[in-house]
Parts: sequence; C-alpha cells; structure tokens
Amino acid sequence: MKKMTNILLIIMCVVAVAFSGGAFIKANAAAKAIEQKSGNVTIAGQPVDLTVAAEKALPAVVHIKYVQNSKTRTVEVQDPFSDFFDPFGFFGNPGGQGGTRKQQVQTPKKEASGSGVIISADGYIVTNNHVVEGADQLTVTLNDNREFSARIIGLDKTTDLALIKIDGKNLPTITIGDSDKLKVGEWVLAVGNPFNLNNTVTAGIVSAKARSLGANGVESFIQTDAAINAGNSGGALVNTNGELVGINAMLYSQTGSYSGYGFAIPTTIMNKVVDDLKKYGTVQRAVLDIQGSDARKYIDAQKDQGKEVDLGTNEGIYVAKVNPDGAGADAGLEEGDVITSIDGKKVTKMAELQEILASKRPGDKISITYLHNKKSVTKNVTLKNTKGNTNVVKEADLDVLGANFREVTAEQKSQLGINYGLEVIKVNSGAIKEAAIPKGFIIQKANNQPIKSIDDLQEAVKAASTDGEPVLFIKGIHPSGKSDYYTVKLEQ
Repeated sequence: MKKMTNILLIIMCVVAVAFSGGAFIKANAAAKAIEQKSGNVTIAGQPVDLTVAAEKALPAVVHIKYVQNSKTRTVEVQDPFSDFFDPFGFFGNPGGQGGTRKQQVQTPKKEASGSGVIISADGYIVTNNHVVEGADQLTVTLNDNREFSARIIGLDKTTDLALIKIDGKNLPTITIGDSDKLKVGEWVLAVGNPFNLNNTVTAGIVSAKARSLGANGVESFIQTDAAINAGNSGGALVNTNGELVGINAMLYSQTGSYSGYGFAIPTTIMNKVVDDLKKYGTVQRAVLDIQGSDARKYIDAQKDQGKEVDLGTNEGIYVAKVNPDGAGADAGLEEGDVITSIDGKKVTKMAELQEILASKRPGDKISITYLHNKKSVTKNVTLKNTKGNTNVVKEADLDVLGANFREVTAEQKSQLGINYGLEVIKVNSGAIKEAAIPKGFIIQKANNQPIKSIDDLQEAVKAASTDGEPVLFIKGIHPSGKSDYYTVKLEQ
C-alpha cells in the first residue's frame, strides 16, 4: 500500500511539472507576441527597453536660451507730497492731485532657458509660448552643441505653443506620432533640458489623458509620471517607438519642483497650431460658442446644493449657455442639453471636446450628437470663428490704420507734461480716418496698453485684430493738452 502511494505521488509530480512547463511555454510565447507587436526589444518579465526611443528623440530636442534686455519703463508710484500744491510739476504731480507720480525705472535683464523640438530639417522648432514670449534674443543649441540664433514665427497663448525658426539644413528631426493612440499605462519618455542639464531623459507612464488644469484657454493635457522640471518646458514627450506624442508644458507641484506629475500638450493640438502659424501667422480657431462643464461636475455641484438632477446620462458636456449667433445654436443646442459625441467619437469631458475642436478650422463641418430632454439628437453643423463667421482670421498690420506715426519729442513731453506717446503725423485712408482721429493727436494707450513706440502699436493692432471684437480703444492727448478717446474699428 505504501509502495502504491509513493508511485501515485511520483505520477502526480510529473503531471504537475508537465502542466507548469506547458503554462510557462504559453506565457513565454504570449510575452514574445506582445513584444513583437509593440516593436520593442525586451527580455520577458523585464521592464520595456527605452534605449531606441531615446536614441531617436535626443538629436531632435534642443536647448533654448531666452534673453530679454534691460528696458526703461515709466511706472506710477505713490507720491508722499500729493497734497502739496506744485503748479510747475517739479515733483511730477502738477496741482497736487491724484496721489501718484510717474517715475522711470530700469528693468533688469532677464535670462531663462527651456527646450524645443525640431520638426523639420530646415529648422522649424516647436516649443511653449511661455518659453519664448517677450524675448529679445533666442539662442538654440543642438544636441551636437551647434548654436543658432532663432526668430519667432508665431505664438499662441491659448494653447501655450510657439513656433520658432533657425536657419539650417539637414537638421535632425523627430517622427510625429498620433497622441490619440496613446493609452493610459503606456510607457513614455520626457526629453529636455531641466535645470540646464542638457540632453536629459526621464521615463514614466501615461497617467491620464484629456486632463484640464485651467492654465490655458484650450487644454487637453497628457498626464505622465515621467519627471518634468523647470527647463523641460517645450521638450518632447515620446512613445516607446521614439515618436513625438506631446510637447512638455508644465508640472503640478506645491514646491515648484517635480512631485509626481507632469503635463504635455498632445500632438493632435500641436499639429493644427503649427500648420496655422506657418500659413496665417495666427491660429484659426473653430468654436461652438457655448459655455458648459463636464456633466458629472454639474451633477455633483447640484447635489452639493441639495438638488437632484437627471440629465439622462452622467457622461458628456453639460451646456450651460449658448450664443445665439454661434455654431452651437445652429446645431439646435439649448441650455440643459448634454453633448455626448462629435463625429461619432464619444466625449465625456470638456477637455476632450476642446481637443477635437482644436484640430478644426472655421468652415469645417462636424456631426454633433447630444441629449435634448434625454432624447438623442444628431445634427451636422458648420463651425465658425470667434467673430461668428467662417473667414480666415489674420493678424492686421499697421497699414490697416492708414496713418503715419512718430514717437513724441522731448519738447512735446515737456510742453504737455507726458512721458511717452505716438504722434499721428499723417492721416491717409483707413481706420484712423474713419475714427476721425486728427493729425497731431498723440496716442498714449490702446486697449489699456501703454503705447511708447511703433512696435507697441503694432502689437496692439495684431492682438485686437484676432480678437472676437477687432476694435482699438485709443486714449491720448491733443496738441492743446485736451485728453480724448476714440474707437477704432479694425475690420474692414
């Protein structure tokens, strides 16, 4: 009996070994199949190999040095002698009224650094708007230590993206991937120059997609736990194949240094912004002209107030307000509706809707599905721009004003008690004439921004021309000393 028991135990052990061996072979084969499918060279059971991705990405990621020169600016400061009558303005406060006086200050020279990604062999580089905006000098250093001066092609504050250009040929580039195909849990690399430590690579996974932080006007961030620090901004987020899937933009931290999460702008948004900046100099932004929030957030907010809400779904975009002249109204959207999909693609968060619209232009047609009184409705609609039409929006030049200008002279400053301004020295046909601004009038502010030079006026015109209401509100002074205001319409 004992002998029989021993024989049975031996047989059972052999069978168990056979089954475990078969399971091991199947598991190994499955792992190899996964590795072959992903295109990665790995050892079964070991972390994914990211060396190939790093080798592909590093040559195309650059270091950007930002310099803003010292400037003289006029500021208003509290005047301790505001009650002292000073008819001749010796203390900068004629008559002793207002409690403030104007004072010239010298701003310090500013230097900073960031990263960028070469996307074309002839030198186009994508980076963040906050990395290059306001720069007087931009110096780009390549991975092989070659240096180039760069110029700004276009900026977009709404997405925090910028396009700059260096003069070069056969420069290393990166393959642009599809950020839509990224999956949560997928490995990614963040490549950049944190703390001026050039050519730095950090690894992590995609922690979330379509994340909104309220930092930009349009955002649908890729969230990653790959370390992103100061100086990484504008650098590359790449997948395991070394393809660009995002532009590193910011970190979430209470200390100012990396503490777990970084955020990148997806290539679905980047591609459209870059193309528009090349073609038009400004982004052609398509809007539905609605206000709203995630349906889940709206429901939770109502519950906090003791209200029960049944929208027919817990997922989608709750519509809180509809502009009667916008594309949303054309689609039949009303307050209380819930948008559930665009072009057949499910949307559950406002960030997802923004990402889809960010890839469209005014004039593009989309299919929008929404719940109205809990019933599903699908409508086709033509998207419009912020001005309510489908025209191409271009940054206006000073030519639209139809006038000539010059900075005020020292004599004019003394006579009129001013510190800066642009004198209208000639009025031709254009917006200045239509606004009835006379020759000799001195412009001091446009849309509340000080106008001290022709460049200042140019920037004000550009900014206003792409706004929903292309208007300049001009404040200034006549040669007689009388202050005056004018409204200048930029749209012809």
